[in-house]
Amino acid sequence: MPKEDPEATALKKELTDLIAKVKAEQEKVADAKLAEKCGDMGDVSKIRLTTKKTLKGHINKVNSVHYSGDSRHCVTGSLDGKLIIWDTWSGNKVQVIPLRSAWVMSVAFAPSGNFVACGGMDNMCTVYDVNNRDSTGAAKMVRELAGYEGFLSSCRFLDDTHILTGSGDMKICIWDLEAGKRNMEFDAHAGDVVSISLAPDMKTYVTGSVDKTCKLWDVREDKAKQTFFGHDADVNSVCYHNSGQAFATASEDKTARLFDIRSDQQLGHYTPPGNSGFTSCGLSLSGRYLLAGSDDNAIHSWDTLKVTHTGTLNAHENRVTSISFAPNGIALASCSWDQSVKVWG
Repeated sequence: MPKEDPEATALKKELTDLIAKVKAEQEKVADAKLAEKCGDMGDVSKIRLTTKKTLKGHINKVNSVHYSGDSRHCVTGSLDGKLIIWDTWSGNKVQVIPLRSAWVMSVAFAPSGNFVACGGMDNMCTVYDVNNRDSTGAAKMVRELAGYEGFLSSCRFLDDTHILTGSGDMKICIWDLEAGKRNMEFDAHAGDVVSISLAPDMKTYVTGSVDKTCKLWDVREDKAKQTFFGHDADVNSVCYHNSGQAFATASEDKTARLFDIRSDQQLGHYTPPGNSGFTSCGLSLSGRYLLAGSDDNAIHSWDTLKVTHTGTLNAHENRVTSISFAPNGIALASCSWDQSVKVWG
């Protein structure tokens, strides 16, 4: 073991003390608890989503799923080295895109439905035009965005010409896809950037990291607007509330949480009946239901306002790796290490 550097030890202590001070100040102005204020509200029903379609086609673990803006198509990425674009209404494959690297960790569908992107252990983000084919008949690769010093953990399209990425080198990048150049690149966290969620207006976004924090950013700036503490382990997933005023998180510490941006406070603390960490999260269109994919093969659901567990969705036979709500709120897609993709409605 290397010797502890006294200066580093002192700085760590100073940082820990500062975080504790910030939390204490926040608690002083937290004048009420969400569950108390919403105690007299009517209960929402137990979650009653059922599996409408099981999408079969991958032959290895499926690590990521993301809906298109049309709420009909979704893209999935698997360790079998394929991206598959699905018609979730019919359950049919629309396109199968072979990848140069099988180690895909994140996929993204442009809101327009014109492009998909993926990345992972190949340390790059690859963008495909789904409306144009190459000589093999697969979607045409239009950009390979390289230069990362760590794995690509998350990517989201701002529009058809710009993409936002988070990576294992602790950086966030915003790329101009037409020029193939970075518009922005900056150190975002003190650990891997694991998850990104864009606000409904696409002007701000939140990130989650293995440094146990979440941060709020403006797409035009490289300084965080706010930092949120609370989790005791990696923040594996973040999801913006449709109001644009809050976001949900899911963590390795076996909790999901709800943070309010305006009050700079954690509002909700959600725990499952079991003892498993969370990999992914999503909020219903109304924001009343919070869902989180778990290591225990289930998707857990809570009433965000009353902070009560409202049931589990059980259909997967292995770890649920990613969930994605259709933008219109009608359906939920989930994928798993069991090699399947489920559409719930």
